[in-house]
Amino acid sequence: MELSTNGSLWINGEQVKTENNISVYNPATGEKIGSVSKAGGSETKLAIDAAYQAFPSWAKLPPDERNGYLSKWKEAILKNVNELAVLLSNEQGKPVKEAKGEIYGSMQLLTWHMEEAKRIYGEIIPASNSNQQLFVKKEPIGVVGLITPMNFPVATVMRKLASALTAGCTVVFKPAGKTPMIAHELFKLLMETGLPRGVANFVTGNASEIGSTLMEDERVRKVSFTGSTKVGKKLMELASYNVKRLSLELGGNSPVIVFPDADLEKATDEIIANKFENCGQVCNGINLMYVHENIHESFVSLLVEKVQKLKVDVGIKLDCDIGPLIDEYALEKVETLVNDAVAKGAEPLLGGERLQEGIYESGYFYPPTILDRVTRDMNISNEEIFGPVAPILTFTDEKQVIQQANDTPYGLAAYVYTNDMLRINRLLDVDGLNVGNIAINGTSLAYPQGPFGGTKNSGLGREGGRQGQEAFYELKYVVMNF
Repeated sequence: MELSTNGSLWINGEQVKTENNISVYNPATGEKIGSVSKAGGSETKLAIDAAYQAFPSWAKLPPDERNGYLSKWKEAILKNVNELAVLLSNEQGKPVKEAKGEIYGSMQLLTWHMEEAKRIYGEIIPASNSNQQLFVKKEPIGVVGLITPMNFPVATVMRKLASALTAGCTVVFKPAGKTPMIAHELFKLLMETGLPRGVANFVTGNASEIGSTLMEDERVRKVSFTGSTKVGKKLMELASYNVKRLSLELGGNSPVIVFPDADLEKATDEIIANKFENCGQVCNGINLMYVHENIHESFVSLLVEKVQKLKVDVGIKLDCDIGPLIDEYALEKVETLVNDAVAKGAEPLLGGERLQEGIYESGYFYPPTILDRVTRDMNISNEEIFGPVAPILTFTDEKQVIQQANDTPYGLAAYVYTNDMLRINRLLDVDGLNVGNIAINGTSLAYPQGPFGGTKNSGLGREGGRQGQEAFYELKYVVMNF
């Protein structure tokens, strides 16, 4: 596969170049690795036109026929997985082994949604009168806008595109401005399958202009967005004008709670895997570690011993465990949160300062950092870190720690380590942890068949699972009289 260094838009099945481009840089080295065309409102309008024209015929295709194009897409991606993983690592910064894992995991998402689209059944309802039949049909909702973030620029692309396209919707897709090149290459492979013109359209450029155009056009019946809570709230406001359906996966402040009966070897291994994946840039990544005071010393000792073995390097190096943050803004945010915590009494056990010398000189590197003696009055306890920092708080009482974990405007995920089944039931009850996703004795949530999503300021709706697939359908209730 020959990778593009100057990516284009894709509108109505054709490549479209614009006069202005967006430059893309490697966050590990600062080097320019390519550019993509910069679209605005007019190009987005053309993409909506194309998707609207293509919708009726695409929606009427049987699921197996739609899946034929997507099966070819999957084959092409897997054939080129090595080149795509290197591009993803260079553009986003994550280790290439993580990049490969993201691509393979995305193929599981695609496969699952192709199969699930065959099982979206209607419903027969018992009638109220003789000579009458009541039934419900499920139909594709129409043109949808899809907007994805920079941290998982393959997985979030696939989660949204797979569910929308298999449902029979047509799409206008905008990737994150920091990571458009991997999305462009995926789209190029999709176009090479012979996908009917206008079914899938790709625009990069001015986020505000593109987003506003999608929200204001009444032909776009749904927008699925993953990103910040601030932007999500703005989209909700804009959606009100056309009563546009939204799926929003927004910010988080996810805790892990470690009780005295936990298996500390297992817990620390899995907490590290979650906390430091993608340099901590994970929406449902652990933000705070609540550790019972009876096991605090043992937990901290194990955590420090294991974390200090992690290697920070340029992502394409095979022995790299942690790459750079995405940009200077992300790096400065982490620095500010850590400095505030230390000034208020937190104790840095590892890390705590940006890396700037040698191989780190030109990139946005921050070391894996462990902060002990963290308290709730520190900013790091209340804001999403989105970086490789592990704050440790202690607790003594179950009710106390539930109250603290819930004391946040967010409600995306929580993780619990305990072998007490009565305690687990209490934590899962309505007055337990108030989040959309909970993992018990583990830190993985990303399974295709699971409905992922948050409560409170963490979003609306679900992605993945039967619920995520059905979010791209409209119900049509029919009363048939004979």
